[in-house]
Amino acid sequence: MFIQKSIAQDTIASVEKSNFGIQTGLIGLWGHNEYKLSNPISLRSEIGIQLGFSTGYDKTYTTIFPSLSIEPRWYYNLNKRLRKGKNIKKNSGNYFSIYSIYNSNQTLYSSNENIDYVSTFAILPKWGIKRTYNNHLTFETSFGLGPNFYPKDFNGKRQDIYVDLSLRIGYTF
Repeated sequence: MFIQKSIAQDTIASVEKSNFGIQTGLIGLWGHNEYKLSNPISLRSEIGIQLGFSTGYDKTYTTIFPSLSIEPRWYYNLNKRLRKGKNIKKNSGNYFSIYSIYNSNQTLYSSNENIDYVSTFAILPKWGIKRTYNNHLTFETSFGLGPNFYPKDFNGKRQDIYVDLSLRIGYTF
């Protein structure tokens, strides 16, 4: 008689150690890196070129400017996706994050050269979904809302609301 003993081991889902990619959306182009901090948490850093709009004198003006962001992400459903046999490659999953973005006043293009732009800094909680297909093609959507800060020397302590509604497609290496 031959007896075989097998031990089932639960696989723990985890974000990838590090991945790089590029993304585009309705208002820009970004390069990013996601670095693993723990099994469900990554730190995403990003540099981009964004399109902005401003209004004045019954006209709408467009601007292209650089931005930098950093975002710790908690992928909260990786284990559930893995149990269901769904893809978690390149950090495919749903996430919550704290998104911090700096928008520079150094414009690359402006439809009105008479406007002086100011830098802004925003911090906002975000919820998002990221999916990877064929190991490289990524789709991502997210939503966040939070305070947008201006430099103290501009109009006192001015602050308004920063709304982030993203829909992006990209390539992860």
